[in-house]
Amino acid sequence: DARVSDPRIPASLIRLHFHDCFVQGCDASLLLDDDLPAIQTEKTVPANNNSARGFPVVDDIKRALERACPGVVSCADILALAAEISVEISGGPRWRVLLGRRDGTTTNVQSARNLPGPFDSLDKLQQKFRNVNLDDTDLVALQGAHTFGKVQCQFTRENCTAGQPVGALEDLDRVTPNVFDNKYYGNLVRGQAQLPSDQVMLSDQAAPATTAPIVHRFASNQKDFFRNFVESMIKMGNISPLTGRDGEIRKNCRRVNSKGY
Repeated sequence: DARVSDPRIPASLIRLHFHDCFVQGCDASLLLDDDLPAIQTEKTVPANNNSARGFPVVDDIKRALERACPGVVSCADILALAAEISVEISGGPRWRVLLGRRDGTTTNVQSARNLPGPFDSLDKLQQKFRNVNLDDTDLVALQGAHTFGKVQCQFTRENCTAGQPVGALEDLDRVTPNVFDNKYYGNLVRGQAQLPSDQVMLSDQAAPATTAPIVHRFASNQKDFFRNFVESMIKMGNISPLTGRDGEIRKNCRRVNSKGY
């Protein structure tokens, strides 16, 4: 159990699925390592560099699956399944993960540079979500994944306190840092969100007419948050998947298959 040796792993795995799907769809492009000149990795763009993590856990899952049923489960589906299991074992809702995605054979560094970021304005966040057909409810629900996991202090609203190195880690939710619940929204309501891009959902001048009512609704009703979160995760997992004969089932999540596999 990867969680025993690293309590951060569930939050890290759901983030991989998120950062994969937002870049040319859920095709596991984020998992590809540099293989120049054909493949330039997405792992080193600002939103992923030194912060996207959990790749060895994905490798372990892939190895076990290839032993049991070679060439059947794609790396993209592994990310979707790992995200669901991460939420479920942390106290969150469970859902049936739609499967059948295939793995892409390209990366998209340009698009990865445009991933939602901790200092994005509300308008910018809404635009990035709309670009992949996700609405305000999806935005507020999916940001709720910040109810567990950690963040480097350089990205927080307080920045780093005296003597803290920029890479020092802070809990995203100081109330129940390893539990998937709706406490994150209570933090927002009290003005105590860690990330600027979280607090804007309440503080931005456009928030009262858009995201703020949803934040308040989720803060007062965990069941409502869970239901919406599941719907939004399924919707996100459906962003431009490769199916049928498109893409491939990678043997190794870090590189595309050699021809003839």
